[in-house]
Amino acid sequence: MLDQSKAQSIFDKIKKFSTVAEIEVIFSSTDHSLTRFANNTIHQNVSELNEAASIRVAFDGKTARASTNRFDDESLKRAVQAAETMAKVQEPDSDRLPLAQASEAKGADAPSRWFENTAAITPVDRADAVGKIVAVAKKSKLVTAGIYSSSCFAETIINSNGLNAHHRQTSAEVSITMLADDSSGWQKANSPDVANLDPVRLGEIAAEKAALSRKPQELAPGKYTVILEPAAVLDVVGFMFWDFGGLAILDQRSFLNNRIGTKLFGDNITIIDDVAHPLQSNAPFDGEGVRRTRVPLVENGVIKRLVYARSTAEKMRKSEYADKVGEIAVTGHGFPLPNEMGEMPTNIVFVTPGGEQSVDQMIAGTERGILITRLWYIREVDPYQKILTGMTRDGTFLVENGKVKAGIRNFRFNQSLIEMLNHVEAMGKPVRASGEESFDMVAPAMKVKDFNFTEVTKF
Repeated sequence: MLDQSKAQSIFDKIKKFSTVAEIEVIFSSTDHSLTRFANNTIHQNVSELNEAASIRVAFDGKTARASTNRFDDESLKRAVQAAETMAKVQEPDSDRLPLAQASEAKGADAPSRWFENTAAITPVDRADAVGKIVAVAKKSKLVTAGIYSSSCFAETIINSNGLNAHHRQTSAEVSITMLADDSSGWQKANSPDVANLDPVRLGEIAAEKAALSRKPQELAPGKYTVILEPAAVLDVVGFMFWDFGGLAILDQRSFLNNRIGTKLFGDNITIIDDVAHPLQSNAPFDGEGVRRTRVPLVENGVIKRLVYARSTAEKMRKSEYADKVGEIAVTGHGFPLPNEMGEMPTNIVFVTPGGEQSVDQMIAGTERGILITRLWYIREVDPYQKILTGMTRDGTFLVENGKVKAGIRNFRFNQSLIEMLNHVEAMGKPVRASGEESFDMVAPAMKVKDFNFTEVTKF
């Protein structure tokens, strides 16, 4: 994999090949392996090693980017020339800033996300874990499908102003679906440290859900108290975080327009973006190499702050919204330039107010409600009210008199995220959660009243 010194050596070559003074290169190196299984057997094992350089040049208010995954002189020259050619035909942007300075990459260190035990995972290790998952399925007379992946990733951003930011991390992920004739169960987990994953236990939980939801009953649509497991919380709330970027406000595409500083959610909702949180992952710098900072997004239901890339912060200070958005500061959340989206928080952490309840305690305290394992196929219906539609899946249960009574057929929901986060009655301890519709975050289980289901499915 590309280390920092090798990346610097390649950058020095690139700089010689360029005819412009401002150059930025994002080096990425990925070693990813995946073992896929279905019908109780492994049917695919693949590995990919890829190294790439994404080269951005900038001059006269213009900028463009070209990429290559070959580091010989001729390939690097062609990529530099392609970037320069594209930049020349761009319209000048009066708001374009000079490349980030080396000082902007400095800040508090994030925990190491590189674990040798994860980097050392072999195909045999993954196959052995899958074998144990299959054994759980067979014991329960179920069929299982899913994936076990492991990867190593390194990223280095270097520019002509002397900035040199480097990050490397490992990752292991397991996703399991257990299938019966008329029911299913699902579990997923991801961590930089494979020691935090227990594939067998994940398989057992998925099997329990599949077995418990056999012969599902049909329940009428309507508003119910729901208990959302962390994966379900993650996938639904993930739809709002694109709106916490400064450019989303400037473009008038955020549900937070005219709402920053107001109390939008319940008192018990506090959310931060914190790359240094011990359960988080990702690089401690953004797409320009600027160091990420901890940002309080929501405090006790009040929308507090946005995140900003360098150029967005400058634009916001000069805009008509400058006195309406709270503190304006570069936070290190920008995407690689050029881009149309600006920035967003990607290291979400929910901070609970104390008195956390386990899912079992939430169930015990529920007279009548619905337990939801996960949500899927979520789409936005009303961007400003943040009304979402989607479906339950792989473990939906009726709760009565403090106990899980039976599996039920899945629902389609139409639910305002704003209303949902005003109706949270209890929360669990925030955990590193993985879903399918959004990125990993540190999120709790939630008990929510008046969740709106509009239709019942046939399964």
